Amino acid sequence: MALEFDTGFEPAHGSAVSAAPGILRVTAPNASPFTFHGTNSYIIGHDTLAVIDPGPEDERHLRTLLDTIAGRPVSHIFVSHTHRDHSPLAARLKAETGAIIVAEGPHQAARELAIGEINALDESNDTGFLPDKILPDGGTVDGDGWSISGLHTPGHAANHMAFALEGTGILFSADHVMAWSTSIVAPPDGAMADYMASLEKLLERDDRFFLPGHGGPVTQPQAFMRGLKAHRKMRERAVLDRLEKGDRTIADMVKTIYRDTDPRLHGAAGLSILAHLEDLVGRGLAITEGAPSITGIYEPVR
Repeated sequence: MALEFDTGFEPAHGSAVSAAPGILRVTAPNASPFTFHGTNSYIIGHDTLAVIDPGPEDERHLRTLLDTIAGRPVSHIFVSHTHRDHSPLAARLKAETGAIIVAEGPHQAARELAIGEINALDESNDTGFLPDKILPDGGTVDGDGWSISGLHTPGHAANHMAFALEGTGILFSADHVMAWSTSIVAPPDGAMADYMASLEKLLERDDRFFLPGHGGPVTQPQAFMRGLKAHRKMRERAVLDRLEKGDRTIADMVKTIYRDTDPRLHGAAGLSILAHLEDLVGRGLAITEGAPSITGIYEPVR
């Protein structure tokens, strides 16, 4: 199916808006080509609250969150993954509220760095993050009138976790599934094989509504995820086609495959192609000397 993105989103910076019954959304003022209009933080409950993804280290965003909390107790702060637009404010929010920080774990990469390799997105990682409670895949935290389960969904980040609000059909999909754009899958922190497996994992569920880390809701998640899966398969075919046509470097592939993409995103596009090539080499559909790398020379399998 054709993948249609929804970019009609009003961030309402500096205020809270209702995202669903019993759920408020506060969008941080950290807009960028990678974050859209900013990171969405969610506040769940009426009496004792939970916060999902407190967001970046930003004084204005912290003030808006605290104004929205309005002195009510906060028992838990859930963090979907350790990118600096999602996790850093957790420590300050904990200091203000006394809440327990819950996550899949500290930051980790999908694989080790190859010899001589530099992690191009290392500055985006919150490597100092430490949760108070490690939530295993399928683990559940019960709060005051709400119950949240964690679903380990690596791909965008190795420790990425989506959160299901039990009994509602609502899934907080963070950066794994977003209505406005595809997720960045960038080695060594992310892995395409993991991302595709996580898509399949969510396709096996029957959630009716996704609230993502950036942009507006995904209102038909099953159809949208099938579109995402088809999109990634199409991109994989494009990479194989460029190999067949003689492209041997990622830089050459980006020029053609992403010719209509904002040039500011070409670096991330190259990492996305690397993620596809890692997967293709692992499946025996492409070859390179040594481990796949951003500067590697690639050939099709004849």
